Amino acid sequence: MEPQAWIYQQDKPTAGRKLLLLEEAELIFALPLIYRLINPEAVASKPDWFCDAELQRVSYTELVTQLNELVRLRKKTQRLDNELKNVNKMLNQYFTDLGWRMVRKELSQIKKRQKKSHIEVSRDIIQRLKRYMETQKLDSFDQAIDNLLSEHDAEISQSHLQHPDDLDDNMSVDDMLDE
Repeated sequence: MEPQAWIYQQDKPTAGRKLLLLEEAELIFALPLIYRLINPEAVASKPDWFCDAELQRVSYTELVTQLNELVRLRKKTQRLDNELKNVNKMLNQYFTDLGWRMVRKELSQIKKRQKKSHIEVSRDIIQRLKRYMETQKLDSFDQAIDNLLSEHDAEISQSHLQHPDDLDDNMSVDDMLDE
């Protein structure tokens, strides 16, 4: 399904990215955020994020009902095209342009945090990695670690090609790499 564009309530900006409504792939991250933001207490704390009560053509209960239906269908792994279009239309009527821009910003941060992992590494290993990065002319720890792992995988593959007798009859090279 093609991403739905936000329909601006004010003047459409002339520069920058156009705002998009929710996509199916984002729902796992977006739904908890949306539920948190649409409750009446959140609306009261950030009134400029939401359309005025008189201008809102969508009530809180209608929106929650439609979101619940979307969640129910998503759990059943059914097609969500129509329900997602309805929810997006309701969100477009519930949030202001500024509010939706802030939702997209927060959603972007959530997705970014989901992609990153943090591991603790001793100072000695960091120093060794930095030296390795210098000798290999690498720019980041990600590149250094990826390079080292690739070298390791190549060595194991080469080793097993030279000594095929060491292979378990049912084990593939990929299985050994996972060990």
